[in-house]
Amino acid sequence: MRGVKRSILSLAALFFGACAGPPETLVVKQFVLRDAILDYSEDPMVRMEKARRLHGAVSIAERRARLGQYYTLVWHDPAAAGQGAVEAVFEYQQGGGASRVKRMTKSFPASATGGVAEFAVIGDDYFIGGRVLTWRARVLRGGRELASRQSYLWE
Repeated sequence: MRGVKRSILSLAALFFGACAGPPETLVVKQFVLRDAILDYSEDPMVRMEKARRLHGAVSIAERRARLGQYYTLVWHDPAAAGQGAVEAVFEYQQGGGASRVKRMTKSFPASATGGVAEFAVIGDDYFIGGRVLTWRARVLRGGRELASRQSYLWE
């Protein structure tokens, strides 16, 4: 009986593991830090993310400087390792900047098969320029686009 249970569990693990499929080439995670108060009635995941973003900020000015919008780009490209350096590009427009497109980049070595790029519009850039209204994230390897994600309003 014990062998049958073990076989069923092994078969189930194999089946569900196969359903997962390969990871997406580019995933964009967004987080808005609106206040510096750790409210214990909030969702634990939101509270943890706030605590992570505010870690090390002691004074009120330091905490205020971390308020804003955070974007995390998680990319994965195992097949093309070594075919050129990788660049994660984040382009965005803010409410106070009319139609001006701002751009941030982060580079990775050609040997990288995946990575995480953090981009933040915080502090004075956030308070003076306004909130991010529209954005586009791209991952380039050797100048060619691997993947792209964008907000609904991006043109």
